[in-house]
Amino acid sequence: MIGEKAPEFCLPDKDLKQHCLKDYKGKWVVLYFYPKDNTSGCTKEAVGFSEKKEEFEKLNAVIIGISKDSPKSHAKFIEKHNLRILLLSDEEHKVLESYGAWGLKKNYGKEYYGTIRSTFIIDPDGIIRKAWKNVRVKDHVENVLVSLKELQEKGDS
Repeated sequence: MIGEKAPEFCLPDKDLKQHCLKDYKGKWVVLYFYPKDNTSGCTKEAVGFSEKKEEFEKLNAVIIGISKDSPKSHAKFIEKHNLRILLLSDEEHKVLESYGAWGLKKNYGKEYYGTIRSTFIIDPDGIIRKAWKNVRVKDHVENVLVSLKELQEKGDS
């Protein structure tokens, strides 16, 4: 997927307002997919991105989190943890699938389909420049920030 056009999408936020990828043309987009609101890893990741929001904004980047939770669930999650990032709802997991963030998972010997924690950096022209699959939450937000800076520096030369 790296070097390819990012799949377009339009999804609702906690207030049912539609947000489309094309709305962010001209900005860098940090797009991350996570399994479930209010679970420990997902909360750490969302809080981490919220805490670094200003640093990403200084780099002309917007952070968008997507899960299959409902807009109502997102509203509670945002309020409970004072999140300051945009969370979108993909209840039918079509966008998750288009980014390869939906697939067969194993937990305690059981197989099931679910969200594969993934992050993508999309450049201002809508091209995927970096991708992480099966993300480990620890240090991930910092790694994304470092990668974004590196990509921007490469682009200037």
